[in-house]
Amino acid sequence: MFKKDIEQALDVLKRGGIILYPTDTIWGIGCDATNPEAIEKVNELKGRSKNKNLIILLDTDSKLSSYVREVPDVAYELIECSDKPLTIIYSGARNLSPNLIAADGTIGIRIVKHAFCEELIHRFRKPIVSTSANLTNHPSPKNFSEIEEEIIQGVDYVVNYQREDQQKNSASTIIKLGPSGQFDLIRK
Repeated sequence: MFKKDIEQALDVLKRGGIILYPTDTIWGIGCDATNPEAIEKVNELKGRSKNKNLIILLDTDSKLSSYVREVPDVAYELIECSDKPLTIIYSGARNLSPNLIAADGTIGIRIVKHAFCEELIHRFRKPIVSTSANLTNHPSPKNFSEIEEEIIQGVDYVVNYQREDQQKNSASTIIKLGPSGQFDLIRK
């Protein structure tokens, strides 16, 4: 179904490029979360401040401990029980590009529940950056048809899968999780 898209997206990611792709929320701009130059390209395309944080996607919660020093047990419960996409901000980020980790050492991670993303991340064997497919201070697109031409032209590969989907999607819930398990709602 999306095999060709996966192959082409993988090739671009491995070469340090950026992709435009569907996720379990809204369309995203993505790159290799361990490649500082690729992350810089994403920030430049969006006209985004380097101080503004980006999130990463993983295909399974079993990989969390590779990118977070200590994963509070409650994180697994929150991920399992959440009925909509959930991004969790964790302390103690590691094994990621330094320009991706916030000044306080945190990183936002979403365990994606979307067939295309799961396959892409599984095959890439690294996390992928995900940021909304819009210019800074412009509205987030609810589907592919709302993505600005400047974004489409500015990436190295645009995934074909789900371009025709007209469903109006929304961004994930975001919570910040402390090392002892306490959490704050950042975005509902």
